[in-house]
Amino acid sequence: MRIVVLAGGIGGARFLRGLKQAAPDADITVIGNTGDDIHLFGLKVCPDLDTVMYTLGGGINEEQGWGRTEESFHVKEELAAYGVGPEWFGLGDRDFATHIVRTQMLGAGYPLSAVTEALCARWQPGVRLIPMSDDRVETHVAIEEDGGRKVVHFQEYWVKMRASVDATAVVPVGAEAAKPAPGVLEAIAAADVILFPPSNPVVSVGTILAVPGIRGAIADAGVPVVGLSPIVGGAPVRGMADKVLAAVGVESTASAVAEHYGSGLLDGWLVDTADAAAVAPVEAAGIRCRAVPLLMTDLDATAAMAREALTLAEEVRA
Repeated sequence: MRIVVLAGGIGGARFLRGLKQAAPDADITVIGNTGDDIHLFGLKVCPDLDTVMYTLGGGINEEQGWGRTEESFHVKEELAAYGVGPEWFGLGDRDFATHIVRTQMLGAGYPLSAVTEALCARWQPGVRLIPMSDDRVETHVAIEEDGGRKVVHFQEYWVKMRASVDATAVVPVGAEAAKPAPGVLEAIAAADVILFPPSNPVVSVGTILAVPGIRGAIADAGVPVVGLSPIVGGAPVRGMADKVLAAVGVESTASAVAEHYGSGLLDGWLVDTADAAAVAPVEAAGIRCRAVPLLMTDLDATAAMAREALTLAEEVRA
């Protein structure tokens, strides 16, 4: 079975770990979000790609869900001593090595997709990880501050500000001119199943879909497309997805997110048992829907979620 997964950071990475257990013989291609990418200290940082790579490769800080295990922060402390910021983005010493290698390879002329493949050769994540695009795309967030409008990088909004103010717009800058990375459209065309994990529907999966050609390729693939709700009981399972959902005019409910993707894209949608009342409106919108446990409390629970998604895909196919 060939499975394509559109993945953001922590939620997508943890779901993939469960999917690998649920379908150990599957050929899994992950199309990773690069809208979170940022340049810091002269280095290209790809948080979502690295979170997937570290999580599946056994190097992730499990408690945080991001960054390296057994990490130290001597370089960050020395930079702060020199008065060099930003101090709010916590790159660890081990993590710095990844960004140095990536930046050197990019500087030598290798595209991001080739660089990602080279980095994964060390980590052996057990999936094929492809960035959504080799072109630069960075998500920016518009906010109201001091009586005026201000636009900040998504990382500043999410990490520094902790989404403490309302967002009025979310813009994947550069997406409209970007092209899918080599292998992205080919993987979609060859897929047997396409999955949207419980990643942020606006700044993770939504940013991937903003790259011209990807949404259309998924809609035209002719295979089941199944998503899992990141909203449980009217609130995000993790993070502050409600803030960016509000910015694009979508309620923080399992049914509203399904309708945001739309029946032209989604064939199936899983909601948590706490949101069983959402099944009827989602199905009325033309999307097959089931209510199952959707909390990734451990690997077995996550694998069960993945199996439910694959089962729903087979129902849709039939």
